[in-house]
Amino acid sequence: MIDISKLKFDEKGLIPAIVVDSYSKEVLTLAYMSKESLQISMEKGLTCFYSRSRNELWLKGETSGNYQHIVSITADCDMDALTVVVEKDGPACHTGTESCFTNELWHSKELGEFSLKKLYALLEGRKENMPEGSYTTYLFSKGIDKILKKVGEESTEVIIAGKAEDKAETVYEIADLAHHIMVLMVEMGISLEDIARELSSRNIIDTKVKQEKMTGK
Repeated sequence: MIDISKLKFDEKGLIPAIVVDSYSKEVLTLAYMSKESLQISMEKGLTCFYSRSRNELWLKGETSGNYQHIVSITADCDMDALTVVVEKDGPACHTGTESCFTNELWHSKELGEFSLKKLYALLEGRKENMPEGSYTTYLFSKGIDKILKKVGEESTEVIIAGKAEDKAETVYEIADLAHHIMVLMVEMGISLEDIARELSSRNIIDTKVKQEKMTGK
């Protein structure tokens, strides 16, 4: 742990803070902290920033209810910028979007990074627009029973491939299963963050159980 006195605040006494979602790893916003707002953030475990336009401290969520619970705060190598990893109660942006960074300026046509978030967004688009000729549109049009049937079928395929110890086939079937599970998630309004929170809570429980076994309690 470093001491706050080692941080390099600018001539106005501020330091930039890049806020990152703990679950999705998405950059949520760029804000500024003063020494006082940083201390408040660490004491409360909630992000508190300094508004350059209003020249005052502001606790994120105090008005909107969209608090950001701090997981960690890390300084860069030059000690003049911070990353703040948070679990958020609601949208990070005052416009109501999950992140402030929504206006794409440029992207490579050759390079592209797959993510579950992008796939989820694609599936949401299929459900909203129902484009003709799409297999996912077909699933959404048939409803929950058809989707659940496909999840069951793909689960069986994973078991068969795994039992045969065919790695390549198992990977293929797991991908099929994951796709259909995400279709189910979109249909039921279950977000990736919902699953991440559940897995995170199980990890905490699992760690506690292991510790109790080791200490004999």
